[in-house]
Amino acid sequence: MPPKIYNTHRTPMSTKVEATIEDLYKVEGKAELVNGEIILMSPTGCVPGYAGDEIFSSLRAYSKHRKVGRAVGDNKAFVVNLPHRKSFSPDVAFHVGADTGMKFYNGAPVFAVEVRSEGGYGMRAERQMAKKRADYFAAGTLVVWDVDLTSEDVVRVYRSSDPERATIYHQGEIAEAEPAVPGWTMAVNDLFPENTHR
Repeated sequence: MPPKIYNTHRTPMSTKVEATIEDLYKVEGKAELVNGEIILMSPTGCVPGYAGDEIFSSLRAYSKHRKVGRAVGDNKAFVVNLPHRKSFSPDVAFHVGADTGMKFYNGAPVFAVEVRSEGGYGMRAERQMAKKRADYFAAGTLVVWDVDLTSEDVVRVYRSSDPERATIYHQGEIAEAEPAVPGWTMAVNDLFPENTHR
């Protein structure tokens, strides 16, 4: 009879099945694939939604005029291949990659916009935002806007060339996304619905 062999270095085995991009296709609504889990993202409110729509409209006009890239609105997925993250779903983006038809966008956008909504505040939110920015840059995004409509520092522009330092734009100023969207600018005032009919 052979001797019994025991594993003295027992390690817990995970029975959790990691979600895939194919699983993400089946999700209704906005979501991202991070650390093998599908992270659902809640709908946004009036003012942040308005700001996102205005940025998209401005980028779309730029894209059509320059005949370059594509402005991408909310609830779209960009597939990336980072060790812990497989997708992004920014509030607004600018993409210069190939058309993927009915499939998600392939690769990170060159420019991504994250507009803070009600749940986007506090130390935990700041840490999550910093990690997400680092992920964008690791995936190839050149510029990330952090838009905070409740702050005097309305638009914080982070660049992959200097990821820790933001260029800050206030109301009354003109923001940009160089070098991701060359020559494109937008008035910070246009992000606020109360300025629409002035």
